[in-house]
Amino acid sequence: MDGPPFEYGEYEEGKDVNYWRLNPALQAAAGRVYPDEEFEWAAERLEEFGGVVGHTIADNADLIDEHGPELRTYDRHGDLLNEVRYYPKQFENEELIYERGILADAFEPPPGREEPLGLVHTLTMQLLLSYADTGLVCSQSMTVGAALVLRNHDHGNHYEEYFEGLTAREYDDVIEGGMFLTEEQGGSDVGAAETTAEPVGVPREATSSATEEATGRDDEGTAATDEEGRGVHGDGGVIAPEDPIETRTYELTGEKWFCSNIDAQGTLALGRRPGAPEGTKGLSLFLVPHELPSGELNPQIYRRLKDKLGTESVPTGEVEFDGTTGYLVGEPERGFKYMTTMLNWERVTNSVGAVGIIGRLLLESKIHAANREAFGQPIGEFPLLQRDLVEMAVTHEATLSFAMEAARWFDRYERDHGDDRAFRLMRLLVPVSKHVTTRAAVDTASYAMEIQGGNGYVREFVTHRLYRDVQALPIWEGTANILSLDVLRAMETERAHEALIPLVEGYLDDVEHPLLEEQATTVREEFRALQEALVALGSGDGDYAQHEAKEVTEYIYDVLTAVLLLSRAQRSLAEDSDAREAVVARLFIEETFSDRDARGVTTGEALPMEYFDAVVRYDEVDPNRLAESPSG
Repeated sequence: MDGPPFEYGEYEEGKDVNYWRLNPALQAAAGRVYPDEEFEWAAERLEEFGGVVGHTIADNADLIDEHGPELRTYDRHGDLLNEVRYYPKQFENEELIYERGILADAFEPPPGREEPLGLVHTLTMQLLLSYADTGLVCSQSMTVGAALVLRNHDHGNHYEEYFEGLTAREYDDVIEGGMFLTEEQGGSDVGAAETTAEPVGVPREATSSATEEATGRDDEGTAATDEEGRGVHGDGGVIAPEDPIETRTYELTGEKWFCSNIDAQGTLALGRRPGAPEGTKGLSLFLVPHELPSGELNPQIYRRLKDKLGTESVPTGEVEFDGTTGYLVGEPERGFKYMTTMLNWERVTNSVGAVGIIGRLLLESKIHAANREAFGQPIGEFPLLQRDLVEMAVTHEATLSFAMEAARWFDRYERDHGDDRAFRLMRLLVPVSKHVTTRAAVDTASYAMEIQGGNGYVREFVTHRLYRDVQALPIWEGTANILSLDVLRAMETERAHEALIPLVEGYLDDVEHPLLEEQATTVREEFRALQEALVALGSGDGDYAQHEAKEVTEYIYDVLTAVLLLSRAQRSLAEDSDAREAVVARLFIEETFSDRDARGVTTGEALPMEYFDAVVRYDEVDPNRLAESPSG
């Protein structure tokens, strides 16, 4: 089958297919956010990668889920081993993704190019990989995150060898990254971390003096200025001041509670040096390798692996530091600021990963609906299920549009740390996207299981695994409440909403097609209301702002997503005379913003059924046909 409209009855299940080829919405979204010349080069590679994921990696992922990693902390003589054993198919999957440049392409020119690709390319590949294995995305993404931290904050290139391993293309040269952030007593309160870091070979008094010199704090640990430690833009920055530290080697003592990719060679962890203040302002960042340069194991104890609900392909466990070697990254007491580089990256990854899972769930549901018969006909011909599939497809394209927009601004900021607009939009859109897309993925997984019936609840069917895996996404790198509070901080400290307003206005100004006029009017009214809500939030007290933070976060998502869908509909109408995207935009806007009498039941409209082939099978829509619809 060459292309849309797709006949899903030709497939038995949602693998042994090409995920890129079966997702025209992703192709169009990538084309919008990549720089033009980069997308022209990347499109062929993405199609090839979509086939590899849809065939080999998807098959392997099912087997890996049945044979999760096993930990041997000690050998038979009682000596420390810290060995994680993997099912062999794990190594095959890793080689397939790393040697296709999912990581390296963003840091070094791939074969056939003179320049690296942006991180939006890595994120698009991660989205495709999420169709098959969320756990594999996790380990690969933390490797990229660790590389970003070293690239941005390892002033003086102290750890060039680690950076080269984290960004290697040849699988035998790759070392993976990790992030040991959470401690049992702190959870989301990172500032409550109790891990200590003692300098090796430096008197305590010298370290305390160096702390004051490097951070501008007095003996009480008070910040010299409000902007202390915030670098260029408050996320760790890229400033490289003089380095007064007498040693970069420390011994760490403490416990880390939820450590994914536990045996990574390029792990980053937070600890507190002697004399450093309490809270996040006193944390420094350390590179903690699995093996020391001598080849000996780093003296840490991998206590146990977590018995998780899902994401079996990435080992998550508890780590005990006991004189463990850690190498100071960047300046002391700026560790949390540096770590936000990785946190923001991981949140974008969670978001595109959620969209990838929604895409796989939607594909499985379409195929099942086309093949499963009940009462003498395929269940996909029943109006109720048609409506469900259309709504699922609209959710997919809505979350896809927003997640790729967040990816675009993250990528743009990483290309140019002096781009203030990109920084502000990245800071706002990333937590919004992570919150809404991951929750949408959980809801979609639940209903996709229902579409499969009893089989959806059985381990041998992939919806069972996707449902287990997707539950991690709203938790990793910040729950809904933490993300909503971060949206507040982005608006309060970086004035991020001031960059959002012209972004929305710019997209809306380009929407001028008559078929979109009614929906554009609705969205303009909601945009004005959103601005009023932001003013109310800023003028209220702190408790009120926290109370409404999640509501505002989701309101930002709804308005910007509607604008993005209208923008792509405008382009499709203007360039291709195709009204399919206009149908999707209309469905999203009516569902999100319309206050219809009797919930719309009395209108006589059945748009999801009328445009089922267009939305679900990617068929084209004649603009004249949409114009004749009741609300056209």
